[in-house]
Amino acid sequence: MNIKRRRFLTTSGITVATVLSSLRQVQGVPPQTIIKPPRIRVGDTIGLVAPASVIEQSDIDYARKALTDLGLKVKLGKHILERYGYLAGKDTERAFDINEMFTDKSVQAILAMRGGWGCNRILPLLNYTRIRNNPKILIGYSDITSLLLAIGARSRIVTFHSLVATSSWNEFTLSYLRPILFDGVTMIMQNLTTEVGIEVITPGKAKGKLVGGNLSVLCAMIGSPYLPSWNRRILFVEDIGEDVYRVDRMLTQLKNAGILYQISGFIFGQCTNCKPGEAPTFVLAQVLRDHIQPLGIPAWYGSMIGHIRNKFTVPLGIDVEIDASAGTIKMLESAVE
Repeated sequence: MNIKRRRFLTTSGITVATVLSSLRQVQGVPPQTIIKPPRIRVGDTIGLVAPASVIEQSDIDYARKALTDLGLKVKLGKHILERYGYLAGKDTERAFDINEMFTDKSVQAILAMRGGWGCNRILPLLNYTRIRNNPKILIGYSDITSLLLAIGARSRIVTFHSLVATSSWNEFTLSYLRPILFDGVTMIMQNLTTEVGIEVITPGKAKGKLVGGNLSVLCAMIGSPYLPSWNRRILFVEDIGEDVYRVDRMLTQLKNAGILYQISGFIFGQCTNCKPGEAPTFVLAQVLRDHIQPLGIPAWYGSMIGHIRNKFTVPLGIDVEIDASAGTIKMLESAVE
């Protein structure tokens, strides 16, 4: 390593030892049985972190009230209100808060304040061995996809694609979050038929471990050492504000990377405000049929996953059975201990 490179790492708060240690952890973690984190109980303390974009004090106040209403206590990450451009602090600061919350014995679960951008930047700075030795519920979505997938893959802990602290804590969302995270119930996730319909791409049922998250973030992670095995997985994705041609491009990337050919089932949640774009164009349904139907696996569009008010709590890393015709995700095991 040349002197200029070493000086950059040191002055930016990233030591050479930290980087090399992280790489050893990523490459050296053996394929072990996945760990289910302990469930949340009334009276527990939830650690709030801001691993991506900037937040405000009002966001913390909102989250504190929502968690207090559930009978929970709150502990704030040390750097939660830091600002570094559009990020909630420097990479080392945001990574510190994640690592610290996992090892803090007074904290029982960790909730991200919001998404935006920034989680991919801190993946090399997380201590995956330490995280595995202190398994806890980690909750979030959107840009938090990076953390959910990386910690699931490298620390082998079940993580949870659900609300962020600034989301709507409405009764529908809580009707999945509470049973799954507090009670260890094996839920069947099915849309509210009066609110959101489903569009079957390929009918049928399939079983496998559930993985996924935000499509844009997932594609940005391809080629990194922070993604899980895709063999016989059920893949779910969601996104917001993407023109249809961009969704086409990202699904093409998943296909060209060999990911789509390995999975046993596919769910596209909601693509919120995803527009066809300028003519000539495709509609989203046609793009999904082009990419997914040839795979011959059960698949549908419209599950209540994504940038929407009412959303499922989706555990990553557990066995599920999906029914594309009914648009259901059936948990085959509890996601918590």
